Amino acid sequence: MDAADSAALTAGTAPPADPPTAPPGEEPQETRHALRALLAERAGPQQNRAATATPQGYDPGLWARMSGTLGVAGLAVPEAYGGGGRGPAALALVCEETGRALAPSPLLATAVLAAPLVTALGTPGQRVALLPALADGSLTCALAAPGGSLALALGLTGDNSAEDWSGGGRTGGVQARAADGGWRLYGEAAQVLDGHSAGLLLVAAHAGGFARSRTLLFLVRAEEAERRGDGLVRTRRPTLDPTRPQASVQFRDTAAELLGEEPADVLAALAATGRRAAVLLAAEAVGTAREALDRTVAHLGGSERPGRPAGSLPAAGHRLADLCVQVEAARSLTYAAAREPGPGADGGPLALAHALEALRAAADECVRLPGGLGVTGEHEAQPFFRRAASDELLFGPVRRLRARAAERTGLLGEAAA
Repeated sequence: MDAADSAALTAGTAPPADPPTAPPGEEPQETRHALRALLAERAGPQQNRAATATPQGYDPGLWARMSGTLGVAGLAVPEAYGGGGRGPAALALVCEETGRALAPSPLLATAVLAAPLVTALGTPGQRVALLPALADGSLTCALAAPGGSLALALGLTGDNSAEDWSGGGRTGGVQARAADGGWRLYGEAAQVLDGHSAGLLLVAAHAGGFARSRTLLFLVRAEEAERRGDGLVRTRRPTLDPTRPQASVQFRDTAAELLGEEPADVLAALAATGRRAAVLLAAEAVGTAREALDRTVAHLGGSERPGRPAGSLPAAGHRLADLCVQVEAARSLTYAAAREPGPGADGGPLALAHALEALRAAADECVRLPGGLGVTGEHEAQPFFRRAASDELLFGPVRRLRARAAERTGLLGEAAA
């Protein structure tokens, strides 16, 4: 942030709409601006509340325009399967805009978590059958990871090969058994993002006895299983952040298809997907934090008002300037991680830790500052608090994200796998 930005914040005026650290590329930027206009039209606070109250938990019409017209669902899917073939930096721009609008959509569950796993592990036939539908948004997918810790399954807060989170032994988690040339699933996964509405479930399950104990991924076509009465029970659960709908999913002798072929390093694929997802979650959090900051600045206004203590506005401006620096630092870390080569950015968990801290700080300031959102109605500030707390519960806490990043990069000794 330069001196002009600091002066603008101190004066109570809004900072520049587009931060100066945006990555290059005309096409992703065009998609970003088109998406921002669409979300301004269809994803305001009242519209978001109405969307979360629907059975799907999002606006299907908005999702159809996002995925079909703008192509955001398939932005990072290989071109051979109908996608855009872009890297994480392009998708991060999209996630920053959906975070800014707090728009509920299947983007995180489908494009960020599921599609990369199908791409990495699926057989050629599975990729041809699934990726085009995921890319155009006609098929949504949810990753069902048992054990109550999606962050651990994705290797964000610990080594996902060090614990039997998928259901080691005979009980717990989700068990997979070979039967009649196929597979049957037993068990339950909680906190499945969009699990109640997704057309396809990607299930992490424990397979084999003690000698061949392993975690595999399975495909369950949810709507077909429910029509057949194949032991699939999905229950939408109340959530702290209604824009992040979740469900518990039970498997009672449910038919499933193995994703890919054995042998496959499923845990490594989950960890690589987790590091990439951390970058995109960080971009979302940065967008949300920036929106909270912009709204607070707009509410403060440019002059003293009756009832406000003398000198409070300049003091508030200095605090907002510090917050702006924190948000921009998190944004810089996020796009630096997005440009890292390889299947998963090692800087992703660290960028997510900084972004979640910036979001939490922005949510705090939007209520605490004199004249901020807290004085205009609690409902205006609540969405920011809910998103900050929910994301840290799902993908944190911040201290574990930092510790895992330090382990992987060797800052605490030998680099982790």
